[in-house]
Amino acid sequence: MDFKEHIIEKIVKLTELERETVENSIEVPPEEKMGDLAFPCFPLAKVMRKAPPVIAQELAERLSDDDMIDKVQPVGGYVNFFFNREKFISETVKEIEKAPEKWGMSNEGEGKTVLCEYSSPNIAKPFHIGHLFSTAVGNSLARIYKHLGYKVHSLNHLGDWGTQFGKLISAYKRWGDREVIEKDPINELLKIYVKFHDEAETHPELEDEARGYFKKLEDGDEETTALWKYFRDISLVEFKRVYDMLGVEFDSYNGEAFYSDKMDEVVNILRDKGLLTESDGAQVVDLCELNIPPCIILKSDGATIYATRDIAAALYRHRTYDFYKNIYVVGIPQALHFKQIFTVMKKAGWEWADGCEHVGFGLVKLPGKNMSTRHGDVVFLEDVLNESIEKTKEIIISNGSAVDDADDAAKKIGIGAILYTFLKNGREKDIVFSWESMLDFDGESAPYCQYGYARGRSILRRAEGIDFKNADFSKTVSDEEYSLVKQLSGFADAVKTAADKNEPFYINRYVTNLTKAFNKFYNTNPILKDDVDEETKKARLALVSVTTEVIKSALYLLGIETVESM
Repeated sequence: MDFKEHIIEKIVKLTELERETVENSIEVPPEEKMGDLAFPCFPLAKVMRKAPPVIAQELAERLSDDDMIDKVQPVGGYVNFFFNREKFISETVKEIEKAPEKWGMSNEGEGKTVLCEYSSPNIAKPFHIGHLFSTAVGNSLARIYKHLGYKVHSLNHLGDWGTQFGKLISAYKRWGDREVIEKDPINELLKIYVKFHDEAETHPELEDEARGYFKKLEDGDEETTALWKYFRDISLVEFKRVYDMLGVEFDSYNGEAFYSDKMDEVVNILRDKGLLTESDGAQVVDLCELNIPPCIILKSDGATIYATRDIAAALYRHRTYDFYKNIYVVGIPQALHFKQIFTVMKKAGWEWADGCEHVGFGLVKLPGKNMSTRHGDVVFLEDVLNESIEKTKEIIISNGSAVDDADDAAKKIGIGAILYTFLKNGREKDIVFSWESMLDFDGESAPYCQYGYARGRSILRRAEGIDFKNADFSKTVSDEEYSLVKQLSGFADAVKTAADKNEPFYINRYVTNLTKAFNKFYNTNPILKDDVDEETKKARLALVSVTTEVIKSALYLLGIETVESM
């Protein structure tokens, strides 16, 4: 039984207001002592020609006779509702117990497909800490949408095409050593790429050479194509090792190169629809009536650019997946680019373009400067993950933690700490990378939530043999127990909000608050002590059991794993 839905239905029936009006008006009071839900009577003032406090008094009297509601209290122009604690706790816990893994799920996405493009590193360049922002947000969103019943496809739109490959081929042919590169592919390819840019500053003719090599690549030249494929293959091996560490999987690695033979059709469609105009020799779509800069489709030399490829990719995805949403988890600096291509697609008459969304995120900065692969100023993500794992293992050993597998626990806790850091604030906020803040395990952090879970599992192991099914929840109506169950009941709302706003932060905040409520509960309500009567013990164990399940589910939606002991 959904208590909120029950109250909404009663208000609708008594007031004859539209359900949507009541649903949008009902709110959670700022303090628990003011009740569990509140309904403002101001929308009824004009209709009933009465002052809101008078309406609140009348409604309170008519709504008070209900076994699901303990008390209805008029306060000013509001009607405050206090749930029947025993009934609320009992129904919530029993509902979770039926299928813990399905708690917070819904069928809103049934029959709908969501595409989630994220991570998208550049081939032959380091998988650096900046890529984690897109990877963490995208992976979390993919899991959130799946939780809501959508069919989700995770797409890794690799940066595997463009003039930079002409530069890399030029660098490789001049300074590359295959045997050396095989030992440490990304680092060695980065070295020669950086060397190319250093040399090009004094020998600008190298830029012309690089453009020539990319032209050969576009024309399908056998040697340059073989080199490009070699760079791509060895890069993917390196990338997938990091993805495995993060528990991230993709359904497609189709990068920019995949769409290189699909762009002519886009150009022809836009030309046939009369959307292309000439501007300084280039072919563009004029968007001035929308106060947007023109979108270049063909450069003056006839070459295509990112916009052409992205439009071709969107058209391919529409035909292949018939998506409901096509989400691009790409940095905020690309906001104008996406605004342009979405507008071009709409001008082309493609109504499905309304389902395309840019989900932007902030920058990851080194203290005092931005990262640049061109000059080699990067922090490798794999180094960060390994360093975090090492530091976590040191903490586990120094604390004498009773874990079965210190290496496994260190991996889950160390990587979880980093993911939590990237998802703890709104995604548009910049992150200044520092080891100190990244590996701070105190306070609000993944280890804090993981410890809450592990503490709960430890309690349940010590209670092995006690059957707490069908517990009597009249024994668990204290403020701490009630607050905990209210947090449990809010999981579905947190998941829905996270999806509606494309913000994993709401799950992060939810699981942190749930863990806080759990800590307060078990610190103030003894569970296995001898002086606790058997029925109270069973009811509290039931609370521990469902709470650990929900903490685990919430952390999973963030890409964070749990450990059984810490």
